[in-house]
Amino acid sequence: MTGSSLGPMSMQAALDAIRARIERAAAASGRPADAISLVAVSKTHPAERVAELLACGQRRFGENRVQEAQAKFPALREQHPDLVLHLIGPLQTNKAADAVRLADVIETLDRPRLADAIARAAEAGGRLPELLVQVNIGDEPQKAGVARADAEKFIRNCQTRFGDRLTGLMCIPPVEGDPRPHFRALADLAAGFGLQTLSMGMSGDFEQAIEEGATQVRVGSALFGARPVQESATQAIQTPPAGATPPLASLAR
Repeated sequence: MTGSSLGPMSMQAALDAIRARIERAAAASGRPADAISLVAVSKTHPAERVAELLACGQRRFGENRVQEAQAKFPALREQHPDLVLHLIGPLQTNKAADAVRLADVIETLDRPRLADAIARAAEAGGRLPELLVQVNIGDEPQKAGVARADAEKFIRNCQTRFGDRLTGLMCIPPVEGDPRPHFRALADLAAGFGLQTLSMGMSGDFEQAIEEGATQVRVGSALFGARPVQESATQAIQTPPAGATPPLASLAR
């Protein structure tokens, strides 16, 4: 079944099934289900699909690209002002101002130049979204995220700069192997900084992520079906943006 063939009833069934799985995983980790937020990853799906899921009661959505989010979400937000938009793809510095204006949560803060751009945009626009630092938890060269070796310094500097608007960490573990050690490592890193939000786990591994402490899971194909435009598992949300600053650069105020 493709994403374009899912109707409201089947989307409601898919949403109910995911929520039931979240509830079971939360119970297995000794937490209530409402401690975990579901972010529906709507990238490449048209606004009509998002509207159908909104009608089913879902409110958090994740998009990879600022341009696509700009085309879909302003009109949807007029109908659903409680909609919460997460940007979950690599963010170019020249899109930071648009991202700050549009998003409620930016999950992919991963380098000093981007921190600079977000800070400038927030000062100019008078609003600062919730921020998460993306950590390249598996130290994979093809993926975005601050390197693990540089993560503590970067997180500390971002906490100083953004205060309580920096709420947590995000990761995408390696495709191969057991994701649990990577989820556990991110949870330990967050705990060391007193950060409460852990965005980790996707359609194939969100239950393991919840059992390791996730507070947000990002689920796309299990809700919407196959994407209208197919993307590889490492494309878009995992590929660093062109011209990304090396992670050892200092974070200037």
